[in-house]
Amino acid sequence: MNKQDAVASLGQASLLQPARVRAALKANDRLKLYLTLLQAAAGHAAAPERAPLDLAREIAAADIQPREQAAWLRELPASASLQGEALHLPELPRLALRLHDDLGQMARPLLDDADTEPALARRVAHWQAQLARLTGPDLDTRLLSALTHGKRGHDDSLHLLVMDLHKALNHLAARLTVETIAGAHVWQLADDGSDAPRVAAFMHGVNRTRALKFDHPGLDTAATRDGTRLLIQNDIGTNDAHVLVLQVEGLQITLTYSDLHRQRFAFFQALLAEVGAAWSGLEDRTTPGLNAGAAYHVGTASFGAQDTAEQARQLEGIGARIVFLIDWNRARKRLLAFVGRDDAVAVLRQAAQREAGHMAWLRAGGERLVWNAMAAQGEGAFHLGDRLDDVLGAGAARDWLVELMVLANQALQRQQPPALVADEARLTLARRLMGRLSEFELLEEHAGLCHALAQGLRDGLAHGVERDAAAAERLSTRAKAWERQADQLVMRARARAERQPQWAPFARLIERSDDVADALEEAAFVLSLVAEDHHHGWGHAVRNNLQALADAVLTATQDHVKALAVASHLGEASEAADHDEFLDASWRVLQAERQCDELLRSTRRALAREVKDAASLLLGNELAAALEQASDGLLALGYGLREHAFRRVGAPA
Repeated sequence: MNKQDAVASLGQASLLQPARVRAALKANDRLKLYLTLLQAAAGHAAAPERAPLDLAREIAAADIQPREQAAWLRELPASASLQGEALHLPELPRLALRLHDDLGQMARPLLDDADTEPALARRVAHWQAQLARLTGPDLDTRLLSALTHGKRGHDDSLHLLVMDLHKALNHLAARLTVETIAGAHVWQLADDGSDAPRVAAFMHGVNRTRALKFDHPGLDTAATRDGTRLLIQNDIGTNDAHVLVLQVEGLQITLTYSDLHRQRFAFFQALLAEVGAAWSGLEDRTTPGLNAGAAYHVGTASFGAQDTAEQARQLEGIGARIVFLIDWNRARKRLLAFVGRDDAVAVLRQAAQREAGHMAWLRAGGERLVWNAMAAQGEGAFHLGDRLDDVLGAGAARDWLVELMVLANQALQRQQPPALVADEARLTLARRLMGRLSEFELLEEHAGLCHALAQGLRDGLAHGVERDAAAAERLSTRAKAWERQADQLVMRARARAERQPQWAPFARLIERSDDVADALEEAAFVLSLVAEDHHHGWGHAVRNNLQALADAVLTATQDHVKALAVASHLGEASEAADHDEFLDASWRVLQAERQCDELLRSTRRALAREVKDAASLLLGNELAAALEQASDGLLALGYGLREHAFRRVGAPA
């Protein structure tokens, strides 16, 4: 007489339930594996040119005993073929028997429970009868679908029955619990007390972030011992197929995770990689042709630890990350109205890494919170059909959405009203727009190109590039490339101005800046012509004056860059020292134009005195005029920048 029979003979069958539930949960793992093998076989039969899926790791995780008898399971997918409309599987009777027996073992504790609905027992009997009829190697494709599909609202399937039995087992296990550890339902843990700290570590992580789900159901945890392994199960949320099971043996953790959504699975893989997870190949499990891509996905991850302290940190890290899976797909879909697919996942991952999550954002209004904040920015900031990343840029849009999720979580955790979150959303978006729409990024980038042009001309004249045709041509080529980059910035500014009227003043500023770039590029081109043996008569006075003119233009561009840097931070709250620094730099730009006027005249006098060759005289004059024209452009640009800066600080222009 075995122990279970002895206990039953004493009329204490209820004491057998924890062990039966444990056995049923193991049968559940095997049933899911068998269904996956059946799907893999069908996929290989439909596309025999593809290598069959290697499920050796999943077979090992299912702990099928004795292990040598599991070899035929590894070879099962490769043996499948299509015979007309039927799937031909030589080992089908053997697989059907396994399904039949494990279905009975999984259902046993529920069928012995008085609270189990009769309909569940009828479904078990129906599918056991169907499996008993599978005595040959051929399986009709309709029956294959009936066995494996997981679609609610359609006809029943063995797959759906297994999920329903699993859910019912979770409820039964909760009722059977005689002890709790930090909220986890536990029974029959190790007598030496070694399991309790592990369960507590896992629950410390779960409880650390539990509040982030608010009143959403989920995160119920059960734990028990199976021989040498501690089993920890978390039901995550309400979805039938969304389950996580941990097997802890020694310092090794094996995690099995199932999910309906492939993208969420990948998201969880990335989160657990942060605590050392090594995953099996999930991607192969979800390729087209495997149950039409509709079945839930199952993957296994392993964690190795050096000592119990590291293992406790791993268990806590796993537990803390589960909450971010709840309603994840709903949040992702809401974010797609504002950013691209990859960016939506990136937002959710960053929110999880900051332990803010997305549930507070959803509760505070979700996409309505964002739409209202965009609408509140005033006419012209956003047009109908604009996506957030179209206006802010992808990076800034991601950062703001993460910031919004953090703000929403902080407000709701403090029980502050959703209206406060809406106000914060409007204010933070306004700041992002100011930072983006100050447009100093484009202006500063354009000014940097102008500075590069002026620097190249000054250095070229200082080193006598007019006497080196090859060097002058290289300078002209570089200058043309810089000028084209500057043109691209102008086109970007104009495109934004067409979409958003508040960009128009900045588009005008960058157009004035482009006049400077055009003049400097023209000067570099003329200098390359001079170097083609048209510098006859350039004496000391001509070279000195041209050098001084190039120096003055370079200094003016440097002062313009400084003025831009200060102006980008000006506002009504800026300090007087900033105002003074801006005025000093901008006045130096304005004064440089007068200096360049005088230097142009001095250069022309020197050219008239020293140069007799007509081509050299003409080109020398055009070079000086182009440099002076750049200073004229800087003057106009400086006045435009001053007007904008005065408006920012609230002073009259």
